[in-house]
Amino acid sequence: MAKRGSRTVGPAATARTRRPTVAPRQPTVGKTRLSHVGADGKARMVDVGDKAVTDREAVARGRVSMSAAARRQIRTGAVKKGDPLQAARLAGILAAKRTSELIPLCHPLMVSHVSVEILPTRTGYNIEARVRTSGQTGVEMEALTAVAIAGLTIYDMLKAVDKAMVIGEICLVEKRGGKSGDYRRD
Repeated sequence: MAKRGSRTVGPAATARTRRPTVAPRQPTVGKTRLSHVGADGKARMVDVGDKAVTDREAVARGRVSMSAAARRQIRTGAVKKGDPLQAARLAGILAAKRTSELIPLCHPLMVSHVSVEILPTRTGYNIEARVRTSGQTGVEMEALTAVAIAGLTIYDMLKAVDKAMVIGEICLVEKRGGKSGDYRRD
């Protein structure tokens, strides 16, 4: 017997209050089924075992906007924690290599190249990551993750100076290789 509130309820009453279990429909976008959702509606890792091994490359970009005081500290080497741009570059490279540990349905990949460039702008820094591999799935998530983590590292190292920094406009700029072909952002 289950206890509900201040009264005891028997199995028949409990069965009546349960909602019936209905298998969810597999989500779609347009007429395309989502590859990370099985027919039962549950999240799943896509099986890439039958896909051809091809050379693949992805480029992602983002930016960090910050105050003039924060930019000045970077430019003059006055950041107490050290050089945030070098730390961010290393963090981005490491993040690309470990993306599958951060994004639940990503495949672990053996990347052959990762570069993270951080360039000054009038309001902060642009970040660009380029990732390459030869494999059965692309490296878009690795490039996007590299940019995001590089931006977060810059924020972490300068938050004492500028808590209002904004990390944003993270996007895939281009990708090459694989069954879906090449993509270039307009």
